[in-house]
Amino acid sequence: MREGLIPAVLGTVVSASGAALLCSKYKLAATGILGFGLAHVVLGAIDLVEHR
Repeated sequence: MREGLIPAVLGTVVSASGAALLCSKYKLAATGILGFGLAHVVLGAIDLVEHR
């Protein structure tokens, strides 16, 4: 399995759950979850590109 694929997929799942929570009363927590997920997507993508 390619290095960086797991963080990218995990970040996508976390970002989707954070985006789904944006309409709830916990907007601040949802924004943090969304940012955390997007950071994982970016770091996973960097690993995927770096380790071709």
